[in-house]
Amino acid sequence: MKHIFVGYDPRQAVSYNVLHHSIMLAARSPVSITPLVLETLPVLRSGLTPFTYARFIPPWLCGFQGWALFLDSDELVLDDVADLFELADERYAMMVVKSSMRFEWTSVALFNCAKCLMLTPRFIEETKRLLTLDWLPEEEIGELPAEWNHLVGYDKPRADAKLVHFTQGVPCFPEVKGCEYAKEWHQVFRSMVTSEPWETIMGRSVHAAPVRERLQAANS
Repeated sequence: MKHIFVGYDPRQAVSYNVLHHSIMLAARSPVSITPLVLETLPVLRSGLTPFTYARFIPPWLCGFQGWALFLDSDELVLDDVADLFELADERYAMMVVKSSMRFEWTSVALFNCAKCLMLTPRFIEETKRLLTLDWLPEEEIGELPAEWNHLVGYDKPRADAKLVHFTQGVPCFPEVKGCEYAKEWHQVFRSMVTSEPWETIMGRSVHAAPVRERLQAANS
């Protein structure tokens, strides 16, 4: 089972839900997706988002066993995350896309939980410069391919991104309407909020009869 943790910001729940849906659409094997809701975690520290620092709690939540993936909520997955887990290298404590903006490295972070024993709730609460990974030796930070954290608006446009990061805001905001990969984000959004007709889904169910009776009575 692939364990995925996603930062949750109640101010833009749509971002989390579109990302969650995109992961499931692309998955070819079971995944476990957990929202990091600050009020449910042993971490009180927050920043620009409620999960600014909670992003480091997955190894603790996993009992410091196995591998765990953290994702910011303003992202879109276009390929199977199992392929990302296949890149896991036991030599490293963490693996990230090493973009030019170091503070964005942990927006997609693959944790080798057994090598992250320092990431206790207290450590997360108290450590300075947590986001820039200054507390972790450089040789323990592995590198993931750039297509697994494509920073829209900063990285050079590409057609083969496997994970898109809308760093300047997801495309539901008019301020970033028409940005790179906006079409793909809206396609997943529409898929998430639409459904097949009631008759297609419920027509053969034992629960359909009372509904039809109620509708017939209302129209008679």
